[in-house]
Amino acid sequence: MSDKALDMTTYREEMDERPSDKLSPQTLLEMFWYMLLSRRLDERSWILHRQGRIPFHISGMGHEACQVATAFAINRGIDYVHPYYRDLAMCLAIGITPRDFMLSLFGKAGEISSGARQMPSHFSSRKHNILSMSSPVATQVPQAAGLAFAIKYRLKMGLQDPNDTAQPRLAITSLGEGSTSQGEWHEGMNWAGVHKLPFICLVENNIYAISVPVDQQMAVRNVADRAAAYGVEGVIVDGNDVLASYDAMAYAVQRAYSGEGPTLVEAKTYRPVPHSSDDDDRSYRTREEVEQWKRKDPIQRFQAVLQERGILTQEQLDEYESRARQMVDEAQKFAEDAPYPEIEPNLDPNSVYAPVEVD
Repeated sequence: MSDKALDMTTYREEMDERPSDKLSPQTLLEMFWYMLLSRRLDERSWILHRQGRIPFHISGMGHEACQVATAFAINRGIDYVHPYYRDLAMCLAIGITPRDFMLSLFGKAGEISSGARQMPSHFSSRKHNILSMSSPVATQVPQAAGLAFAIKYRLKMGLQDPNDTAQPRLAITSLGEGSTSQGEWHEGMNWAGVHKLPFICLVENNIYAISVPVDQQMAVRNVADRAAAYGVEGVIVDGNDVLASYDAMAYAVQRAYSGEGPTLVEAKTYRPVPHSSDDDDRSYRTREEVEQWKRKDPIQRFQAVLQERGILTQEQLDEYESRARQMVDEAQKFAEDAPYPEIEPNLDPNSVYAPVEVD
C-alpha cells in the first residue's frame, strides 16, 4: 500500500489493458441506460416536488457515472451495498425499480425500504443485498465495515469459499465528502484498515457539504490523501467519467476479493442542483460555476464516447428516451394510485414490518 493516493488518470495511462476495455458493447449500453433512466426519474421527482405532490426530494444528478460504474464493478445483487441518499443510479443498476422509488417519494404502501416509514431515498432491498441506511450522517461506514469483518471471519473459519461467487465477498458503502468530517467515518475507516477488510468506501466528492465548500471542511487537497493514515489504499478518479470510474472500482474490487484489504475511492464529481428540495444553492455558489460543471455532465460525456465508437446510434438514443419516459410515467401513476399504508400496525408495539417487494 502506498502512502500517497493513486491517481487513476495517470494509472490508466500506464495500463496495457484497462478493465473497462473488456466491457462489451451491450454492457456499455446497459450502463448508459441506467444513467439515463436515473436522470429522467430524478428530473421528474423535482417536478413533482415543485408541483407540491411530494414533500421532499434529494437528488443524485451529476453522480450517475461513478454510481453506475460501482454497480457494474461489483457482483451485483450478491455483494453487500450500503448506499447513501444520492445513490439512485447505483440502486437502479443493482435492482431497485422506478416503481420502488416512486412509492418512497409518495410514501405509499408497498414501499420496499421501510413500508413508507422512512424518508425517500433511504434505499434498501433484502433481495438485492442493499442494506437499510441510517439517517445519521456517516453511520453506514462502521456498519458496512462490520459487514466486511463478518465476510472475512466466515472466510477465515472456512464457512465460505473465497471463490464462491454466490456469496458476498465484499461490502461497499458510499457517502459525500462532507460526511468524512464525521467521527463515524474515521472510526469505520480505521477499523477496516486495522483488520484489512474486504471493504470499499466510495466518496462522491461533489465539493459542497450542503453549503460548505470542501476547502472549509479539510486542510488536505483530497479525501483520498487521508487513506494512508488508516492503512487503507486511496484512489482518486474523475467521477464524471464512467469508464475511468469503472477502472477505479474494478481495482478496488479486485483488492477486496484477493484479500489485499480496503480501498477508499474518491470520485471527483458535482451536483448541478441544490443539496435537496429544501435548499437554495444560490446563497453559496455562483450560476457561472454551476454552468461550468454542467459542461462536464457525465451522461453527455458517455453518450459522446458511445456515439464516437459507433455503439450508440441516434435511433437507439431516441428509443431509450422514449422507454425511460414511459417507465417514469408508469411508475408515477402506479405510486399515485397506490393506497397509503395502514396506520394501525405502527401503533402495535408487537408488530414486525415485513417488506413486500414490488414486481
